[in-house]
Amino acid sequence: MNSLYQFIIKPIGARYKNKIKIEDKELIINSTISNHKFINREAEIISLPLNYLTSIEKGDKVIVHHNIFRRYYNIQGKSVNSSKYFKEDLYFASPSQIYMYYRNNKWNTHENYCFVKPIIEDKKIIKNTGILKYGNSSLKVLNINPGDLIGFKPLREFEFIIDNELLYCMESNDIVIKYEHKTNQKEYNPSWAKSS
Repeated sequence: MNSLYQFIIKPIGARYKNKIKIEDKELIINSTISNHKFINREAEIISLPLNYLTSIEKGDKVIVHHNIFRRYYNIQGKSVNSSKYFKEDLYFASPSQIYMYYRNNKWNTHENYCFVKPIIEDKKIIKNTGILKYGNSSLKVLNINPGDLIGFKPLREFEFIIDNELLYCMESNDIVIKYEHKTNQKEYNPSWAKSS
């Protein structure tokens, strides 16, 4: 079973991540379908599109757009699946909705996406600035590599938790400058990002 232009994926775990484990207790942190922050973004590739060349392989773990697994309330107030729902816990994902894939114990960005780690200075998050965590080939050509301090366009803080780290997903052209490190800046990772 293959789509012409879209990946077929299934969520890893539930569609929503409404609970976190703290020591031996489970805490419910969300009870609604409306909040996008609690939608699962981890999936497994079930099949590849027939008309798209990719380095992603069947069985790879991927990070996807939050609206794929989302449920909505329609105009009658009824809870319905997103337009990406296929059947029986399977969903379509266009190539632009897949941000990273995991293979050989390593995360690899897809297409022109990259991930940036927010930083703090004097206990405040520095806006539009971060450390490149996962780059891509177009950034590498510009000599912007993982570990570099970079500046990015406003409103690009699309939050993801990857391996218990808060990261911002963005495209290469969202990065506008490469800085030199300052001594009092540190990577920022809130405690809630480590508890899932």
